Amino acid sequence: MRGNKGFSLIELLLVVAVITIIAAIAIPNYLKARLRANESSAVSSLHSISTAAVLYSVTYPDLGFPALLTTLGGANPCSPSSTTACLIDDTLAVGTKGGYSFTWTGDGLTPSYSFTVAGTPLAVGSSGQRMYCTDQSGVIHYDPTGAGCTLTSLVLQ
Repeated sequence: MRGNKGFSLIELLLVVAVITIIAAIAIPNYLKARLRANESSAVSSLHSISTAAVLYSVTYPDLGFPALLTTLGGANPCSPSSTTACLIDDTLAVGTKGGYSFTWTGDGLTPSYSFTVAGTPLAVGSSGQRMYCTDQSGVIHYDPTGAGCTLTSLVLQ
């Protein structure tokens, strides 16, 4: 008489097949959720940058808006000044956060009256699909292809 010890090969193959089917369903949904979370984080980051820039211009009216994105940040412990305002997270001030790269463009004037900031996915289709941008007005625009957002692009509702 043979003892029942362990699983048969057929039983193991059946379990592996079921796990593979579940993974094939779950992984694409996870990737889409991560992509949407990165896009949401990018919009939130642009809003934070825009708000911080306006606060900076009010705090330092002789300078207006900062010339660089790094000016809005500052490493911990941070002492606020016109060169390190400590208004946004230093990771964001460096220009990369949540699968997006952020680029600041000032007008080059002193005091500065305008700026644009754009958030571009590090890998279009993987870390994000849309490119976002805003200016001193705080209105966030987006380009659905991730290729080139301008202030004439679609407005995020």
